[in-house]
Amino acid sequence: MSTAIDLKAFRRDLHAHPEISGNEKETAKRVLAVLNTLKPDALLTELGGTGILATFGTDEIGPQVMVRCELDALPIQEVNTFGHKSVNKGVSHKCGHDGHATILTGLAEKLSNERPTKGRVHLLYQPAEENGAGAEAVLKDPRMKDKHFDLALALHNLPGYKLGSAVVRKGAFTASVNSMVIALEGRTSHAAEPEHGDNPALAVAEILTGALALQHNVPTEDGLRVVTVVHVNLGTKDYGISAGSAEVHLTVRCWTDAELKKLEQDIEDLSRHVAKKHKLGVDIGYCFTFKANQNDDAAADLVKAAVTSTGHELIGRDHPFKWGEDFGLFTAKYKGCMFGLGSGEDMPALHNPDYDFPDELTPHGVELFETAVRSFLKA
Repeated sequence: MSTAIDLKAFRRDLHAHPEISGNEKETAKRVLAVLNTLKPDALLTELGGTGILATFGTDEIGPQVMVRCELDALPIQEVNTFGHKSVNKGVSHKCGHDGHATILTGLAEKLSNERPTKGRVHLLYQPAEENGAGAEAVLKDPRMKDKHFDLALALHNLPGYKLGSAVVRKGAFTASVNSMVIALEGRTSHAAEPEHGDNPALAVAEILTGALALQHNVPTEDGLRVVTVVHVNLGTKDYGISAGSAEVHLTVRCWTDAELKKLEQDIEDLSRHVAKKHKLGVDIGYCFTFKANQNDDAAADLVKAAVTSTGHELIGRDHPFKWGEDFGLFTAKYKGCMFGLGSGEDMPALHNPDYDFPDELTPHGVELFETAVRSFLKA
């Protein structure tokens, strides 16, 4: 069945004009231009910053379903040369959020043509997923205070899996992830006389080796611990000065929020011990926080039923994915399910500079979302 909205052109327009987390103003305008033609029964804009919540249906008493996608792109320079390549230098849609937003827009068209008579469907175009700030900003928006959702759904495309296949699992779908900044404060001295200062170089080395020794990066086993060094800053490029300060930036991830808290505490204890040993001040902060995404059993079963009833291949998975996803804040508050949608076995990986969401995947996502949503409303 052909669609009145050219979803392929829409997706490629989004791809060509990417914006980083928290700056998705033009992206939101492009989405709104299409949504307004579908005449949602309610529409909230600038939600949590640049987010949009489009509601179809007027029954406030019946089941309330929320389906979420993302608006933001990544600070990655695109290397593709096709006609819809990014026009914004150093920014590109390398996670497929342009495709996810297009799938949600295709679902919006289906709901506009056949509106729910029982319950309502709320389509959330969420900002700032990549830095973990968007879901929290949306939930803290005063206009969300009185809203409750009986079901929350989301998907993420998965390179490496057969196009249109669906990966569904109960329990954790994505890891609990946090980023640590360990700031060390010593004392500068002349580079010829480092003994008269407190240079944090040895402390940095000990913290790095100690933190990495806490890893258990075996996804097929319990107790996953991944520690990744993402940035180290020591002193300044002044060759007559022995460094007096340093920062160590890590990302840490585990399968559960509780396990991650323990890993964070272990690294904090290590850092404070090392700092004291070297007579350094230490300050530890956190950013880019992603709670583990916990799929509700009944919600996962609903998605599985939609997958099989539409003839898609259902793929199980023994363990979660190691990446973070701030949809975990929604599944912590509402019963929900995030599932994976295979985007091709030979696709470049997510965040690769040559990745591009496959347009042929869009109708699969629309069909699965629509089937799951209408099934839930009828039940």
